[in-house]
Amino acid sequence: MKTVLWLLGALGMLGAFDTIYFHEIRGQLPAHLPGLNPELKLHAGRSFIYVAVFGTLPWFAWRGTWAFALGVLLVVEIGITLADFIVEDQVRKPFGGLLPGERATHTIMAIVYGAMIANLIPVLLAWHKSATGLRPEPVNVPLAYRLALTALAAGTCVSAVRDAYAVAGFPRRAARWPWLAQSGPQP
Repeated sequence: MKTVLWLLGALGMLGAFDTIYFHEIRGQLPAHLPGLNPELKLHAGRSFIYVAVFGTLPWFAWRGTWAFALGVLLVVEIGITLADFIVEDQVRKPFGGLLPGERATHTIMAIVYGAMIANLIPVLLAWHKSATGLRPEPVNVPLAYRLALTALAAGTCVSAVRDAYAVAGFPRRAARWPWLAQSGPQP
Protein backbone atom coordinates (compact mmCIF):
# COMPACT_ATOMS: atom_id res chain seq x y z
CA MET A 1 0.00 0.00 0.00
CA LYS A 2 3.00 2.29 0.48
CA THR A 3 3.71 2.21 -3.25
CA VAL A 4 0.07 3.10 -3.97
CA LEU A 5 0.32 6.18 -1.76
CA TRP A 6 3.63 7.33 -3.25
CA LEU A 7 2.18 7.03 -6.75
CA LEU A 8 -1.01 8.74 -5.60
CA GLY A 9 1.06 11.62 -4.27
CA ALA A 10 2.92 11.92 -7.58
CA LEU A 11 -0.41 11.89 -9.40
CA GLY A 12 -1.75 14.54 -7.06
CA MET A 13 1.21 16.82 -7.67
CA LEU A 14 0.92 16.38 -11.44
CA GLY A 15 -2.82 17.07 -11.20
CA ALA A 16 -2.23 20.18 -9.13
CA PHE A 17 0.30 21.42 -11.69
CA ASP A 18 -2.10 20.66 -14.56
CA THR A 19 -5.00 22.43 -12.85
CA ILE A 20 -3.14 25.48 -11.60
CA TYR A 21 -0.83 26.05 -14.56
CA PHE A 22 -2.74 24.80 -17.60
CA HIS A 23 -6.38 25.20 -16.54
CA GLU A 24 -6.24 28.31 -14.36
CA ILE A 25 -3.20 30.45 -15.21
CA ARG A 26 -2.64 29.70 -18.89
CA GLY A 27 -6.02 28.50 -20.14
CA GLN A 28 -8.32 30.36 -17.77
CA LEU A 29 -10.92 27.67 -18.51
CA PRO A 30 -13.84 29.04 -16.44
CA ALA A 31 -13.51 32.37 -18.30
CA HIS A 32 -14.57 30.59 -21.50
CA LEU A 33 -18.03 29.54 -20.36
CA PRO A 34 -20.36 28.31 -21.71
CA GLY A 35 -18.10 26.87 -24.42
CA LEU A 36 -16.08 24.78 -21.97
CA ASN A 37 -19.02 23.61 -19.82
CA PRO A 38 -18.72 19.97 -20.98
CA GLU A 39 -15.04 19.83 -20.03
CA LEU A 40 -15.52 21.55 -16.68
CA LYS A 41 -18.38 19.18 -15.79
CA LEU A 42 -16.03 16.25 -16.34
CA HIS A 43 -13.30 17.94 -14.31
CA ALA A 44 -15.67 18.54 -11.39
CA GLY A 45 -16.91 14.94 -11.40
CA ARG A 46 -13.41 13.50 -11.56
CA SER A 47 -12.19 15.86 -8.83
CA PHE A 48 -14.93 14.76 -6.43
CA ILE A 49 -13.74 11.15 -6.91
CA TYR A 50 -10.18 12.21 -6.13
CA VAL A 51 -11.35 13.95 -2.95
CA ALA A 52 -12.53 10.54 -1.70
CA VAL A 53 -9.36 8.78 -2.84
CA PHE A 54 -6.83 11.33 -1.48
CA GLY A 55 -8.84 11.82 1.68
CA THR A 56 -9.30 8.17 2.63
CA LEU A 57 -6.52 5.92 1.30
CA PRO A 58 -3.83 7.29 3.64
CA TRP A 59 -6.05 6.65 6.66
CA PHE A 60 -8.66 3.94 5.93
CA ALA A 61 -9.00 0.48 4.43
CA TRP A 62 -12.00 -0.02 2.16
CA ARG A 63 -12.98 -3.52 3.35
CA GLY A 64 -15.55 -5.94 1.95
CA THR A 65 -18.18 -4.30 -0.25
CA TRP A 66 -16.42 -0.96 0.24
CA ALA A 67 -13.48 -2.34 -1.78
CA PHE A 68 -15.89 -2.98 -4.64
CA ALA A 69 -17.26 0.57 -4.27
CA LEU A 70 -13.74 2.02 -4.45
CA GLY A 71 -13.04 -0.11 -7.52
CA VAL A 72 -16.19 1.26 -9.17
CA LEU A 73 -15.15 4.84 -8.36
CA LEU A 74 -11.74 4.23 -9.97
CA VAL A 75 -13.32 2.73 -13.09
CA VAL A 76 -15.69 5.71 -13.31
CA GLU A 77 -12.65 7.99 -13.03
CA ILE A 78 -11.06 6.18 -15.99
CA GLY A 79 -14.27 6.65 -17.99
CA ILE A 80 -14.36 10.36 -17.13
CA THR A 81 -10.72 10.77 -18.14
CA LEU A 82 -11.29 9.03 -21.48
CA ALA A 83 -14.33 11.23 -22.12
CA ASP A 84 -12.29 14.29 -21.12
CA PHE A 85 -9.60 13.44 -23.69
CA ILE A 86 -12.27 13.50 -26.40
CA VAL A 87 -14.31 16.45 -25.10
CA GLU A 88 -11.37 18.76 -24.49
CA ASP A 89 -10.20 18.30 -28.09
CA GLN A 90 -13.68 19.27 -29.31
CA VAL A 91 -14.49 22.19 -27.02
CA ARG A 92 -11.05 23.78 -27.11
CA LYS A 93 -10.83 24.04 -30.92
CA PRO A 94 -12.29 27.58 -30.90
CA PHE A 95 -9.61 28.57 -28.35
CA GLY A 96 -6.69 27.13 -30.33
CA GLY A 97 -6.75 23.62 -28.86
CA LEU A 98 -4.84 22.27 -25.90
CA LEU A 99 -1.96 24.34 -24.64
CA PRO A 100 1.58 23.21 -25.49
CA GLY A 101 2.69 20.62 -22.96
CA GLU A 102 -0.80 19.93 -21.63
CA ARG A 103 -1.32 16.68 -23.56
CA ALA A 104 2.12 15.47 -22.44
CA THR A 105 1.20 16.25 -18.83
CA HIS A 106 -2.07 14.33 -19.23
CA THR A 107 -0.19 11.36 -20.70
CA ILE A 108 2.29 11.26 -17.82
CA MET A 109 -0.64 11.46 -15.39
CA ALA A 110 -2.32 8.52 -17.13
CA ILE A 111 0.87 6.44 -16.86
CA VAL A 112 1.23 7.21 -13.14
CA TYR A 113 -2.48 6.45 -12.61
CA GLY A 114 -2.06 3.10 -14.37
CA ALA A 115 0.91 2.22 -12.16
CA MET A 116 -1.08 3.19 -9.07
CA ILE A 117 -4.05 1.05 -10.15
CA ALA A 118 -1.76 -1.91 -10.91
CA ASN A 119 -0.42 -1.71 -7.35
CA LEU A 120 -3.86 -1.12 -5.83
CA ILE A 121 -5.66 -4.07 -7.46
CA PRO A 122 -4.06 -6.72 -5.19
CA VAL A 123 -4.91 -4.57 -2.15
CA LEU A 124 -8.53 -4.22 -3.29
CA LEU A 125 -8.79 -7.98 -3.83
CA ALA A 126 -7.48 -8.63 -0.33
CA TRP A 127 -9.74 -5.99 1.19
CA HIS A 128 -12.75 -7.43 -0.64
CA LYS A 129 -12.29 -10.77 1.18
CA SER A 130 -12.66 -9.18 4.62
CA ALA A 131 -15.70 -7.99 6.56
CA THR A 132 -17.37 -4.90 5.10
CA GLY A 133 -16.41 -1.57 6.60
CA LEU A 134 -14.42 1.56 6.09
CA ARG A 135 -11.84 0.82 8.78
CA PRO A 136 -9.23 3.21 10.22
CA GLU A 137 -5.92 1.73 9.07
CA PRO A 138 -3.27 4.39 8.47
CA VAL A 139 -0.66 3.33 5.93
CA ASN A 140 2.89 3.03 7.26
CA VAL A 141 4.27 6.16 5.60
CA PRO A 142 5.37 9.34 7.39
CA LEU A 143 2.52 11.22 9.05
CA ALA A 144 3.53 14.37 7.17
CA TYR A 145 3.01 12.52 3.89
CA ARG A 146 -0.45 11.32 4.91
CA LEU A 147 -1.28 14.89 5.90
CA ALA A 148 0.02 16.13 2.54
CA LEU A 149 -2.34 13.72 0.75
CA THR A 150 -5.17 15.00 2.94
CA ALA A 151 -4.21 18.55 1.92
CA LEU A 152 -4.39 17.41 -1.72
CA ALA A 153 -7.92 16.16 -0.98
CA ALA A 154 -8.85 19.59 0.38
CA GLY A 155 -7.32 21.40 -2.61
CA THR A 156 -9.03 19.03 -5.00
CA CYS A 157 -12.33 19.68 -3.26
CA VAL A 158 -11.87 23.43 -3.74
CA SER A 159 -11.14 22.84 -7.43
CA ALA A 160 -14.18 20.56 -7.82
CA VAL A 161 -16.50 23.07 -6.16
CA ARG A 162 -15.03 25.90 -8.23
CA ASP A 163 -15.61 24.03 -11.51
CA ALA A 164 -19.11 22.96 -10.46
CA TYR A 165 -19.92 26.54 -9.39
CA ALA A 166 -18.73 27.91 -12.75
CA VAL A 167 -20.70 25.33 -14.74
CA ALA A 168 -23.84 25.90 -12.65
CA GLY A 169 -23.81 29.51 -13.80
CA PHE A 170 -23.91 31.09 -10.37
CA PRO A 171 -23.22 34.83 -10.24
CA ARG A 172 -19.67 35.93 -10.87
CA ARG A 173 -18.03 39.28 -10.21
CA ALA A 174 -17.16 39.84 -13.86
CA ALA A 175 -17.69 38.27 -17.25
CA ARG A 176 -14.17 36.80 -17.25
CA TRP A 177 -14.17 35.89 -13.57
CA PRO A 178 -11.69 35.86 -11.94
CA TRP A 179 -9.60 37.23 -14.81
CA LEU A 180 -10.72 40.79 -15.38
CA ALA A 181 -8.16 42.14 -17.85
CA GLN A 182 -7.51 39.37 -20.33
CA SER A 183 -9.13 36.44 -22.04
CA GLY A 184 -7.91 33.39 -23.87
CA PRO A 185 -4.92 31.16 -23.26
CA GLN A 186 -1.79 33.05 -22.33
CA PRO A 187 1.52 32.42 -24.15
